[in-house]
Amino acid sequence: MDNLKALQESIEKNIILNPKYHDPLVLVKAIRNGLVYGSKVRFPHALVMIFLFRSGTVQEKIKLIYKATRQHATNLAKFALLYKSSMLALKGVNGGKEQSVHSFMAGLFGSYWVFGHGKAGTSSVNQQICIYVFARVVLAFAKLAVQPPGDNSLVGSRYGGHGGKGLLGLNEEQLQRVRQNSWPVFASLSWACVMWLFRWYPETL
Repeated sequence: MDNLKALQESIEKNIILNPKYHDPLVLVKAIRNGLVYGSKVRFPHALVMIFLFRSGTVQEKIKLIYKATRQHATNLAKFALLYKSSMLALKGVNGGKEQSVHSFMAGLFGSYWVFGHGKAGTSSVNQQICIYVFARVVLAFAKLAVQPPGDNSLVGSRYGGHGGKGLLGLNEEQLQRVRQNSWPVFASLSWACVMWLFRWYPETL
């Protein structure tokens, strides 16, 4: 036990906390996080959907669950690797300083090669991932447009947000109405639209 503890302390001191290995460890951590998060998100979803709505033997369903989980996890790991690598490269050519545009460029590069390029880019798993991301982006931009600068009550106040952009120029009374009614309106319209589409244009869904 003492030898194991000594080995752990040696690895932590000589590798994990060594600035020389910072960048490689960042990439390793990115890959690990992508694999873990992708598996946690996709496995329960695939398990329920495939066993409830897919025909076939139990063995065939297990293979489908494994395939969907593996694709989701590996795609997120690939994206995380490309994104972090691009961020490190952009930071390196900019004198070690990160700029706001770097995350946009790195995300653009990584997402094209993982989610937008070739036949694999249009797989059902990738489409679901991108649709989810798109929805989060639209909601985030809506919050930024409504919330005034310096006020982060709508924009990630729990996470130390920086406030919004205040593009709509709403006063406090109008902001309060938005806070109270935005989600009910969004949820109701979303379901109203999807059910109309499902009734009259189901092929689009």
